[in-house]
Amino acid sequence: MAGDGETAPPPKPRRPEPCSFVIFGASGDLTRRLLVPALYNLAAADLLPERFCLVGFSRQEMTDDQFRDRLKDGLKEFATAKVDPKVVDRLLACTCYVRGEANNPDDYATLRQRLEQLEDSSKTAGNRLFYLAVPPSIFLDTCRNIAKAGLTKEDGNAWRHVIVEKPFGTDLESAKKLNAALLRLLKEDQIFRIDHYLGKETVQNILILRFANGLFEPIWNRDHIDHVQITVAETVNVERRGRFYDAAGALRDMVPNHLFQLLSLVAMEPPARFDAGPVRSEKAEILEAIQLLDPAEALKDSVRAQYLGGQVNGSAVVPYREAPDVAPDSVTETFVALKLQIENWRWAGVPFYLRTGKAMARRRTEVAIKFKEAPFAMFRATEIDRLAQNFLTIGIQPEETIALQFNAKVPGPAMALEGVEMKFNYRDYFDAAPSTGYETLIYDCMIGDALLFQRADGVEAGWRAVQPFLDAWKAAGGKGLATYAAGSEGPEEAAALLARDGRRWRSLSR
Repeated sequence: MAGDGETAPPPKPRRPEPCSFVIFGASGDLTRRLLVPALYNLAAADLLPERFCLVGFSRQEMTDDQFRDRLKDGLKEFATAKVDPKVVDRLLACTCYVRGEANNPDDYATLRQRLEQLEDSSKTAGNRLFYLAVPPSIFLDTCRNIAKAGLTKEDGNAWRHVIVEKPFGTDLESAKKLNAALLRLLKEDQIFRIDHYLGKETVQNILILRFANGLFEPIWNRDHIDHVQITVAETVNVERRGRFYDAAGALRDMVPNHLFQLLSLVAMEPPARFDAGPVRSEKAEILEAIQLLDPAEALKDSVRAQYLGGQVNGSAVVPYREAPDVAPDSVTETFVALKLQIENWRWAGVPFYLRTGKAMARRRTEVAIKFKEAPFAMFRATEIDRLAQNFLTIGIQPEETIALQFNAKVPGPAMALEGVEMKFNYRDYFDAAPSTGYETLIYDCMIGDALLFQRADGVEAGWRAVQPFLDAWKAAGGKGLATYAAGSEGPEEAAALLARDGRRWRSLSR
């Protein structure tokens, strides 16, 4: 028992049940850069099943030993901590590779045979986790063939889970069709729609900050909050992803998933219980409450822009239209800013401003809650610019922080005020192990906890909210597409979006 002033250590998470982890697209970058390093970190923390097999499936020719060596090389390059050879050997002790085409049913029959052989020899109890690290265009074909081969049928006590990467659809109609097709093959509780942002500790901590502290929840409403800003700014440009990015753009790539996950955690109502069902229901409900705009309103309350040439962190960046595999007359946006309203009792009249972009001045992901200003009649002698705005800021990247900005008296005989900040930094307080952001999500999928994964209704609610912008921009063509210099804080039009409401974005460079 902890003594006075001491904190009891948190309970150690339980080990998942034995299982096989099957990666489709196992020869790709996602596997080497993120998935296997995440599995290594789980193994190092004793959070992988005691009996565990790793199975790769991809079109590239490889033997089991070549696949194992490829994963070892990837760990040397991408591991987030010093690699312990003993942990690597334990992780890869049961590893095999199946060469297969996504649309060839015979290859899935081969996979089934290999899995059954592994399960007999390693006693993984028939539990299987399938990770679709494949292009979105073959999500459905892969799932159809998995199901047709009988790989996802749950027999007895064995579970079969499927992780689907984003993007989940390209608009509302395609998301509905994909959900409907998947639900004909799998049960909802077998589908884990992953968004790696929800694996970040600070994102998960939004729920704790709100609902485990009596300090915040009473003032988390329209009576006390002026507006909310959500920013996901990236310094990377489109690089060599031009073919994918030119067909997607910033809105499709970031808003219905990453930014809306942050928005839903900030704005949702308190769930009845801290369980997957109630939490996901509240998240879906708040996305359903986002006001749907007509075309004129959608154009008025949005900014889309494309980066020109410039410098980011001292390196030259060519204009977006000159990037490889980008159309020279492309009207695809690399930056988007939106003003959204949530039509419910808690948030009526409180605008939510969202922005995301590539080739920006700084890499920064944060949620900033701006509280309403106090009356300043008492402090007429103080210049208004010296009074700090009351922001509660949740920093997610590059630093995981929570900061509160408020006013304090400057020492001395005069009544002078200055803005100050209290800041909590995760790395200063907790001994957090380096991670890829996938560890918690993979672990949760193994134990069947879907709290951090999207449900079908939540995915469709997100697309429903952005569909008016997609439709309005399509109708407008290139008209209204703004530009900004690479290495800047975005287009002037984004600043004007807030300025017309008497507000301004928080600087990326502070």
